[in-house]
Amino acid sequence: MSAPTIQAPRTRATTGGNFELNSWLFMRGSGLLLLVLVFGHLFVNLMLGEGIHRIDFAFVAGKWADPFWQTWDLAMLWLAELHGLNGLRTIINDYTTSETSRFLLKTLLYFSGLVVIVLGTLVIFTFDPCADPTQAAQLAACGGS
Repeated sequence: MSAPTIQAPRTRATTGGNFELNSWLFMRGSGLLLLVLVFGHLFVNLMLGEGIHRIDFAFVAGKWADPFWQTWDLAMLWLAELHGLNGLRTIINDYTTSETSRFLLKTLLYFSGLVVIVLGTLVIFTFDPCADPTQAAQLAACGGS
């Protein structure tokens, strides 16, 4: 009686880079940085001052008038979006068997991620507190009628 033969392990074709390792490292780094950004955001918005009762249109307008808070919120937006995109990309790669459906799902994922990042960035940097017609007092202060 002979011993069963064990097949040789599969070899992976090298592509010259290690995208999956860098993707894995990004998930760990962005996750840690997101913890700091999100808990800092929650602490400043909810714990300091009057808490949740202070948050309104004027509060957001005041925060986004400061480049520090614009950068903070932009970093939170970009990191959260890229972190989520990377996680969903991994799930699509792991659980989609058809190459066509994998391509379609990843195309939709990247397109929707791009839309969210572009629109979120535009909102942060083009936010104008004087453009809200329901805030009559602010419009008067901005020189509007």
